[in-house]
Amino acid sequence: MKNLTRKQRKMLYRILLAAALLAAVELLPALLPAGGAAFLWLLYLVPYAVIGWDVLWKAVRNILNGQVFDENFLMALATVGAFATGEYAEAVFVMLFYQTGELFQDYAVGKSRQSIAALMDIRPDTANLEAGDGSLEEVDPEDVEAGAVIVVRPGERVPLDGEVLEGASALDTAALTGESVPRDVGVGDAVISGCVNQSGLLRVKVTKPCEESTVSKILDLVENAGEKKAASENFITRFARYYTPCVTLAALALFLVPAIALAVVPAASQPAFLAGTVWTGWLHRALIFLVISCPCALVISVPLSFFGGIGGAGKCGILVKGSNYLELLSRAETVVFDKTGTLTQGSFTVTALHPARDFGEADLLEYAALAESWSSHPISLSLRKAWGKEIDSGRVTDVEEIAGHGITAKVDGKAVCAGNSRLMEREGARWEPCDLPGTIVHVTVEGAYAGHILISDLPKPEAKTLVEGLKAAGVKKTVMLTGDAEAAAKAVARELGIDEYHAQLLPADKVERVEGLLAAKSPGAALAFVGDGINDAPVLTRADIGIAMGALGSDAAIEAADIVLMDDDPAKIATAMRISRKTLRIVKQNIWFALGVKGAVLLLGAFGVATMWEAVFADVGVAFLAILNAMRCLRVDEFRK
Repeated sequence: MKNLTRKQRKMLYRILLAAALLAAVELLPALLPAGGAAFLWLLYLVPYAVIGWDVLWKAVRNILNGQVFDENFLMALATVGAFATGEYAEAVFVMLFYQTGELFQDYAVGKSRQSIAALMDIRPDTANLEAGDGSLEEVDPEDVEAGAVIVVRPGERVPLDGEVLEGASALDTAALTGESVPRDVGVGDAVISGCVNQSGLLRVKVTKPCEESTVSKILDLVENAGEKKAASENFITRFARYYTPCVTLAALALFLVPAIALAVVPAASQPAFLAGTVWTGWLHRALIFLVISCPCALVISVPLSFFGGIGGAGKCGILVKGSNYLELLSRAETVVFDKTGTLTQGSFTVTALHPARDFGEADLLEYAALAESWSSHPISLSLRKAWGKEIDSGRVTDVEEIAGHGITAKVDGKAVCAGNSRLMEREGARWEPCDLPGTIVHVTVEGAYAGHILISDLPKPEAKTLVEGLKAAGVKKTVMLTGDAEAAAKAVARELGIDEYHAQLLPADKVERVEGLLAAKSPGAALAFVGDGINDAPVLTRADIGIAMGALGSDAAIEAADIVLMDDDPAKIATAMRISRKTLRIVKQNIWFALGVKGAVLLLGAFGVATMWEAVFADVGVAFLAILNAMRCLRVDEFRK
C-alpha cells in the first residue's frame, strides 16, 4: 500500500468494495422472497456502478470526441450487453477483473518510471554559492552563473560542472557511469554535476550554467527517449488502430448473421451450427468475443519492455536516446571503432627519439613540444610532458593546426612543422620512415628534416575482452578506423583481434569508409560506430547507431551519439548489446504470446466453446503475464557484475 499512489489506492478500495458487494449479491437469491429475483439486476447494478462507472464515462466521452474504438468502448459494450442478456454476475466479474488488470498495469508502468526517476535523481535542488566575503548562501542551481564559486560539502551532490579551486575528495559517479569505484579529484581537476562528494570539502569554480551542465543534458536525453519509438512499438500502435475496429465488426457479424438467419430461415432448413440455438446465445458469444479481443497486453507490455530496457541500461551507465536505437543495436552485425581513446588508453607516451644527423634528441623534442604547445591533442600533451619544462609562449608564433596533418609554427623565429607523413609531403620535405609500431611525429626546422618521434598508445586492458564479447554476441565484423600510422594501426588490430582496419584516415575518409560498410551490410542488419564523440561527430551521425564512449562531461558526445556510455570502459558496448537483445527477446515473447492466446481463445469464443472466464484470462490474464515479463527488462544485475 505504501508504494501505491493516491489514485492507485483509490482504485484498490473500489475493487475491494465492488468484490464485497458482488459476493453479498451472490448470496441474496436464497434470502429473497418469491418474485424478488426479478429485481436482482438492480442489486447487481450497485457493484457494477462502483467498479465500472469511469469506464462507461470514458467510452461515452471518447465516442463524443470521435474516438470510438478503444478498450473502454469494448469493455462497456461487452458488460452492458451481458446485462442485457441476463448475465449480471458475469458483467460485474468482467469489469472487476478488467479494472484489476488496469491497476496492475498502472502500477507496473509507475514502478518503471520510479526506477528511472530514482536512477536519474541526480540534479540537486540547491547550490552553496560563495559570496565575496566568504559566506555561503543556498540558491537554486539555475541562478548560479558561470565563473561563480560554489562549495560542495561531503555527502552532497555536485550541482554544476566546474573546476576544483581548493580541496581534494573522492567523487561517487555511480549515478552517471554505473560504476561503484570513486574518482579522486584535486585542485585543477574538472568535476561533473550529478556526482556525489564523498569525503573532502571542495571549492569549485562553475564552468557552465545549469542549462548547459552535464546533468541537465542527461536528464533532457532521458525525458525525450520515449519520443523515438522502435519499429515494434510503431507496429503495435498501427496494429491496435486497425485491430480494434475489425474485431468489433467481427463481433457484430458474429451476432447479426446467425440472429438474422434464425429469424428468416425455417427451422427445418437451418444449418447444423444454428440448430438448437437462440439469438441471445449468439449475442453472448459476440460479447465474449469482444472481451477476448481487448489489445491491452500488446499496447501496454511492448512500450513497457522498451521503457524497462532503457531504464536498465541507464543503471549500467548507458544512456539510450530512444527505443528505436535499442532495437537497432540488437541487429548490429558490424561494429566500427575509432582507435584512440576508444580501444586504446588515449594517454600517449614518447617511447623513442630518432633525430636526423644535424640534430640532437633534446633539440628534436624541444622543437616538437614548443610547436605543439597550443594544441590540446593527446599527442601534443605527451610531447610537452616528455620535454618536462615550462612552456614559454613568447617563443612560439604563427601557429596553424592542419586537420589530419599536424601543426606549423614559428619557434624562436624558425619555421617548424610537426606532424605525420602527409604534412611532410605537403611541405615538400624529405622524411625517413619508421617500422616501429606507434604514432610517428616528423619534425622539420626551416625546411630541413630534424627527425621523428615515436609515440605509443597502449590498448585498454578490457579492449580484447570487448572484441571477443561482441563476436560471442553475434557481431560478424569488427572494423577499426584511425588517422594513425599504418604500423601502429596494424599492431593494435592484430593484438585485439580486429577483423579489418584502415589507417591514416582524415575525418572525411572515416565517413567514406563507413558509407562503404553501410552499403555492404546485410539487409535488415545495422552498423554501429563507436567513438569518443568529440572529433567523431560526422561518423557518429552517419552510422545506423552512433555510440559515444567515455562521454562523461562531453557535450559533443551527448549531442552527436544515439547511445552514450558515460565512462571509459569499452566492455559497456557488449553490455549495451546484451541488454538490447534481451529487451527485443522479451518484446517478441510478449507479442507472440498475446497474439497466440488471443487468437486461440477468439476462435473458441466464436464457436461457443470459450466462456466469459476464458475471455477474462485472454484479456486481463495475458496482460498480467506480459507485463510481468516486460518488467524483467529492468533487471540488469547480471550485466553489472
